Amino acid sequence: MKKAIIIILVIIIAALSIYFLAKSPSGEIDVTPSPSPQASALESPSPVMEETGEAIIGKSVEGRDITAYRYGTGDTEILFVGGIHGGYSWNTSLVAYELMDYLDSNSDKIPSNLKVTVIPAANPDGIAKVTNKDGRFTKADVSSSQTLQTEGRFNANEVDLNRNFDCNWKENGKWQSKTVSGGTSAFSEPESQALKTYVESHNPKAVVVWYSAAGGVFASQCDDGILPETKTLTDVYSKASGYEAYDSFDFYEVTGDMVNWLAKKNIAGISILLSNHTDTEWTKNQRGIEAVLSHYAK
Repeated sequence: MKKAIIIILVIIIAALSIYFLAKSPSGEIDVTPSPSPQASALESPSPVMEETGEAIIGKSVEGRDITAYRYGTGDTEILFVGGIHGGYSWNTSLVAYELMDYLDSNSDKIPSNLKVTVIPAANPDGIAKVTNKDGRFTKADVSSSQTLQTEGRFNANEVDLNRNFDCNWKENGKWQSKTVSGGTSAFSEPESQALKTYVESHNPKAVVVWYSAAGGVFASQCDDGILPETKTLTDVYSKASGYEAYDSFDFYEVTGDMVNWLAKKNIAGISILLSNHTDTEWTKNQRGIEAVLSHYAK
């Protein structure tokens, strides 16, 4: 009899132990399944960066970090983005890194009412394809293979991320004379979803996105024409940098464009197309950046 009682007590204690181990901090049984890496990248909110520093705002298809770097502590945010076309336009990431170096060395150039955020590698998988590196790279790291560079334009799902935003989105987009994938739907890709979440949660005053290569400053618009502030921003950057200003990119049809989506969100946005695929043209872009910061300074 005593032995049976002991056995019953052991079973009760074991059952209670399992029960309390399974409980979540809220006191409820946690039966939530673990999300997949891609689901986490799509669903996790963009972190709020309260001070100068950096934050991972999302993950690529292959799990690489998409990182935003912030400078200054003002209430008005100006956002700069490079590398959305990855290894095909790797120089756009390098100009973004040059901007980061400039801000590190010239914090006094940031007006007190502004904060500047730089996302240098919006398509880290595409960049890694041609550099074999995660994170910052140099020109010397870039493969000379034109095949690899072309493949590096797309993310690991072979989607052109600049055809994956919600402005006149199409599943089959155009790039020059080629047909490219715009994804299965607008924002189907974790990289574009990370940018969307960041923009919507931080509401920047203006956004500058670098591409290559045509040479020029292109205003954004989505159905309703150019926002007045976008027109002003285009002119400010153009006059300071020496790049010619254009009301639109009309060399061929572009659907699902990130900067045009910004217009739909009522955010001033411009595309800076570098003149080639190898140079950062830093002197020109530095003048444009300084003019933009001066324009938004109080």
